[in-house]
Amino acid sequence: MRDDVSPDDTSPHAPHRRSFLKRVGALGAAAVGLPPALAACSAGPESTNDTGDGGSGKDRTLTAVIGYGNDGSWDPTQTASAFAMAANHHIYEGLLDTDPITRVPYPALATALPGDPSATTWRFTLRSGATFHDGRPVTADDVAFVFDRILDPRTQTLAKGFFAPWLDSVRTVDARTVELGLKFPFPDGLARLTLAKVMPQHVFSRPGAWDDAVKGLAVGSGPYRQTAHHPKSNTTFEAFAAYNGPRKPAFRTMNWLTIVDASSRVARISGTDAGAQIADNIPYANIPRLERGGLKVAGGAGMNNLFLMFNTRHKPFDDVRVRQALRYAIDSERMVRVALKGHGRPASSFLNEGNPSHRRAKTVYGYDPARAKALLKAAGVTDLKVDIMAVNVSWIVDCLPTIKASWDAIGVRTTLAPQETTAVFTKLDQKQDYQVVVAASNPNQFGLDADLIMHYNYGPGNLWMQYTRWADDPVAKQLFTDMDRATREPDPEKKKAMVQDYIDVVAEQAVLYPVVHNELMTAWDARRLGGIRAQPYPGVNLLQAKWI
Repeated sequence: MRDDVSPDDTSPHAPHRRSFLKRVGALGAAAVGLPPALAACSAGPESTNDTGDGGSGKDRTLTAVIGYGNDGSWDPTQTASAFAMAANHHIYEGLLDTDPITRVPYPALATALPGDPSATTWRFTLRSGATFHDGRPVTADDVAFVFDRILDPRTQTLAKGFFAPWLDSVRTVDARTVELGLKFPFPDGLARLTLAKVMPQHVFSRPGAWDDAVKGLAVGSGPYRQTAHHPKSNTTFEAFAAYNGPRKPAFRTMNWLTIVDASSRVARISGTDAGAQIADNIPYANIPRLERGGLKVAGGAGMNNLFLMFNTRHKPFDDVRVRQALRYAIDSERMVRVALKGHGRPASSFLNEGNPSHRRAKTVYGYDPARAKALLKAAGVTDLKVDIMAVNVSWIVDCLPTIKASWDAIGVRTTLAPQETTAVFTKLDQKQDYQVVVAASNPNQFGLDADLIMHYNYGPGNLWMQYTRWADDPVAKQLFTDMDRATREPDPEKKKAMVQDYIDVVAEQAVLYPVVHNELMTAWDARRLGGIRAQPYPGVNLLQAKWI
C-alpha cells in the first residue's frame, strides 16, 4: 500500500472553487481548542490490549488485527494507507458511501442519490441532525470546505485525481444543501463521492491541522469516533452515541491492532487464548490450521497484486525490451502454486479478471525464458545485475524467491532487499536511485471503475509516474491523452473499449504492471461475530457486523 500518492490532476479545465483561503483565514483566528479526547489522538503509552474495562457480553470490545501499518497518513484527502482507509470508513462519511463489496453507492450524509446520475448538476440535502464527534453540526460549508481542498490547484492531494477531471464546482445553497457542478455527464462519479469524506471546517482549518490529520487526528460524523491512536501499535474507537445515519454502530468499543508480522498476526486470532475476533491478510499456509481451530476463513479476489516498477532513467530499464524480458522470465504460474498456494492468477491485463472492464491484453507475459534471453540479446544487454527493492509484506516476501530464481536462470544476477514499506517509499519520495521495485497494490480500495484504477497508477502528475521517471516519454504522453479521452466518453461501451485499448499500451510498455493478482484472506470467529464479508482489498469493514 502507498500513502500520499497523487494521481493525474492535469485536466485542461481549471477547477472553479469557492473562496478557500478567505474562509480558512477567517476561521483560523477564531478556532477553538479541541476536546481532550480528540486532541490526544497520538498521546499515551503504546498498547495492544483493550482499553478501559473491555466490557462483557454485547458491550465487550471488538478486537481486530490489521496486517498493515497504522502509521501512514490519516488525512482522508491524501491517504492510500490500508489501515487508515479502513478506519476512516468507520469514522467519516461522504455525501454518499458505497457498499464494501458491490461498491454500489447509498446515501450517507446526503438524504438521497441524485434522480438523474447523467445530469451535470447534482443537488444533495444533508441528513437532519448529523453532527461531528465534537458535537458541532455538519453543514454544507463543511462539505464545500473538503471539496475546496481537493480541487485547489495549489494543494496536491490524492483525491484530486479522482475528482478534478470531471468535477467543476461545489456550491452551498443553504446550510443543509450543496450543489455539485460537473464538467460533463459522469455517472461513475457517484461511487467516488465516498472518497470525499466530509471533515469539520472548524477543526481542519486551524493552522497545522492538516499535518495533524496526517499523523492521526480524525474527527468525523460516522458511527465510530477515534479515542486513541498509537502509531505502529493500535488505534481504538467507541460508538458515537449521537450518530443518526444508516449504518448504526454495533460495538461499544473497538481496538484495531497493527501487526505486520504474519506469525504474530495469526497467533493473535488463534488458539484458546485468542485475543482478537477478526484478522485480515491471513497467510495462505495458515488457512487449514485456522479452520481446524473453528475459525471461518474466506477470501476476496480483486485488484490486489504484486507489481514490478522500473526506473526508466536507470539504464538499461529505459529499453522496453529489457522490461519485457524480465517479465517473460518470471515463472508466475509457479509463484501462484508455491507462494500463493493457488490463491491467485498470473496477470492477463492490468485489471483483474473479475473486473467488469477486463479484457485479455494483447501482451500477456507467460513464462518464456527463451524469449526473455532473446530480448536481452536484441537490446545488447549482457551481465545484468539487478537489485530488487521490495516491501516486506508477508505474501510479497513469499513471492520474491520465485522472481530471483527466474531471473538468475536467464543469467541476470539478482539481489533481494525486502524492507519496511515506509522505508521503500521514503527512498522513492527522496528521489533516490533504484532499479526495480517489487510491492503490493490494490486500487480497489478506491473503487471498481477502470477509469479510476488506471488514473490512480498512470498520469503525468501522479507520484507513480514520478517514481518511474516515464511521464515525459512520447508513448506516455499519447497514453495520457487517450486516457483523458476515455474519461470524457459518454457511451459506456465505447468508454470500456477505449480503456481496454490503452491498457494494451500499458501492458506492452511494462513500466508499472502486475505480475499476479491474488486473493486476500480474512479470518474471524463466526461463533461470536456475524455480518462479516471478506473484502478483496486490505482492511476490514465492520459497519454491518454484530455480536452473535
